[in-house]
This record gives sequence, C-alpha cells and structure tokens, in this order.
Amino acid sequence: MSNVIGIDPGSRVTGYGVVRRDGSGIVYVGSGIIRVDAKKPRPERLAHIKRELDLVLRKYDPVEAAVEEVFVAKNPKSALVLGEARGVAILAIGEAEIDFFEYSAREVKRSVAGIGSAHKSQVATMIGKLLGMKTVPATEDETDALAVAFCHMLRMSGVGRSM
Repeated sequence: MSNVIGIDPGSRVTGYGVVRRDGSGIVYVGSGIIRVDAKKPRPERLAHIKRELDLVLRKYDPVEAAVEEVFVAKNPKSALVLGEARGVAILAIGEAEIDFFEYSAREVKRSVAGIGSAHKSQVATMIGKLLGMKTVPATEDETDALAVAFCHMLRMSGVGRSM
C-alpha cells in the first residue's frame, strides 16, 4: 500500500500526518511535528523546516502529498509568513518528486467532520475515530495534517468529490 502525507505548514510548528489505504479503509501510519526556535532568524527557521521535512519524506516515502490552501484572514503579515513555510513544504515535496495536491480548509473539515465550519476540536475527535486511533495526537498541527491527508484519500477514491 502507498503512503500519503498531509502537511500543516506553520512558521513555528509544522505538522505532518501519514495515512494509507488498507482494504476499504484509511489507516493511520504516523504523524508528528517540526518545531522551530522562534528566536532564530526566519531563514534559519525555514531551513530547519526544510531539512526536517526532507527526513520525514524519506522515512515515510509517500507517493502523494496534500497541503491546505492558505487562508488569509485579518493579518496579511501572518499570511505572508505562513506562505513562506508553505512554500518550503511545497519545495520539499517537489524536490522529492511527490505528486502535490491542495485543499481548502472548508473542504478538509467537510471531509472529516461532515461540515465545512467544524471547530478544530471536532476535526481532531473525528480524525481519531476515522483512522481508528487509540489516542488523538497531542497537537492540532498533527490532527490538521492527518485531516488533510484523509481528505486527499477520500478525493482520490472518488468519495465526496462534489464537496
């Protein structure tokens, strides 16, 4: 079976979650976070994210990667910084020659919780149940990344494509 990775890029914490199809279901393979030192200069933080993502991609050897689209809310500067971390993730995916996909936050939430406006805690609870996990990951970054990977697996299987 082939692994799919979801990545939740962040300037301080980047989450990743890996799933794969097992028969008719989608199962948990692994997840984690990449934490950077906020006191370091931004180029060093971005380089750290890239190095760590390269290691994660080699470890799990995914055939496809999914990332959530950038959501611009009230703070354009935050969106730009997030965009830099997202760009690093996309670079790592591209250099590893992994097929890349992206989904809106509403799409991801709808795939996991059944409603596009679901709260993060609902997504975390549902992703744990859907993947048959004994315990839900400790961070939202991991559960968000798993939710993106799960959403992608549903889309590729043709379930919920019209969402």
